[in-house]
Amino acid sequence: MRRIYISADMEGVTGLVDADDVQPGGRDYERGRRMMTEDVNAAVRGAVAAGATDVTVNDAHGPMRNIVPEALHPAARLIRGRTKHMGMVHGLTAEHDGVICVGYHTRAGALGMLSHSFMGHEIEDIWLDGRPVGEIGLAHATAAALGVPVAVLTGDDMACAEMTDWDASVATVAVKYAQDRFSAELRPVEEARGAIEAGVATALREHRPVPAVTNPATLSVRWQSASVASVLQGIPGVVGVDSRTVRAEGELPSLYRQFGVWMRVASSLTNQPPYC
Repeated sequence: MRRIYISADMEGVTGLVDADDVQPGGRDYERGRRMMTEDVNAAVRGAVAAGATDVTVNDAHGPMRNIVPEALHPAARLIRGRTKHMGMVHGLTAEHDGVICVGYHTRAGALGMLSHSFMGHEIEDIWLDGRPVGEIGLAHATAAALGVPVAVLTGDDMACAEMTDWDASVATVAVKYAQDRFSAELRPVEEARGAIEAGVATALREHRPVPAVTNPATLSVRWQSASVASVLQGIPGVVGVDSRTVRAEGELPSLYRQFGVWMRVASSLTNQPPYC
């Protein structure tokens, strides 16, 4: 695999367990940024070892300005900042040969480190074609629609299990083991980063078929606030399921982009911190 795309989230990064580790202004956020950067660097090293000649990294967490640019591996190009029309998979194209998801976490309601789906408490549930889904499944399905396989996911053991349940062919690397939503047993830092590097190198050397994807797809979202669902129904194609749930049908990846618009509408109507 020559052209590799890395989507980097933060909650599933080595050593991080609390909102203060991953939110700007948190007492350990600056340390968290460095930890995130080094997990990404381990993935880049693994990709280069497997023969990658072009590596794109998308900073996909929160403000999307978390990775420390000057500390990033020189083989990688960084997509940084907001707004990104395709959010966590912005910059991913059909020309890429594989996707690596670094630092991912479980969906809303699941037991896992810092679990949520995109907007903390505001999004209660998401379904893709009737199947419960979070950031992991939506990234995977969007990549598949572009014809690009997800090769590796790193995060806590519960995020790895969620990925395996979604697609068992994806290699996973657990860097910590969830005890609850804000506590974990941590792998030693160097051991975890070594496992990321080795796992990526091994996975990218193997042939990865592109999973089948259903298109058009149906996306349903249950919000905490009924006002969000009400306003969203003003968008053509968005219909109400109940007072807090809306759905729409469309082709991936365009449906993923539309979901980003839904979240921007929700952000304008609510003010929910991610881990209150």
